[in-house]
Amino acid sequence: MKTNKEAAKRVNIVRVQMVRESSLLYPQRRIRMAKDAVGLFQAFLQESDREQFFLICLNVKNEPTAIHTVSIGSLDSSIVHPRETFKAAVLANASSIIVAHNHPSGDPTPSQPDLEVTKRLQEAGELLGIPVLDHIIVGTEGAYVSLKEGGYM
Repeated sequence: MKTNKEAAKRVNIVRVQMVRESSLLYPQRRIRMAKDAVGLFQAFLQESDREQFFLICLNVKNEPTAIHTVSIGSLDSSIVHPRETFKAAVLANASSIIVAHNHPSGDPTPSQPDLEVTKRLQEAGELLGIPVLDHIIVGTEGAYVSLKEGGYM
């Protein structure tokens, strides 16, 4: 026969908070179009030999408040899930987000998986009340594709 102590389960009391690792200066203040966001991502991304997926958290004035690395993948893919993507957005009290990733090949043409991930993130954003304003794919030498401007979303 079990006593009440044996049936009890200890539950941790936790606190969640965002920790600032560093910062960078963004002279434009607001993101008005995809090329504004590309400049910010390129400053953060630099040269990378692997796909990296990022998000920019925006306030109600479309001012970036945080950048978060969601995933670092392999040469031609990275795992992106809405749970990990929106975790930082919720903690940062983001009004909306812009996501981006790089193509180490240099060609920013969107793949079918890129379009599928964008659709899933848009659906999750609608549920959470944090819209995905754009998904930007960054290539080399300033090349990029905005899925919003390209009519993919």
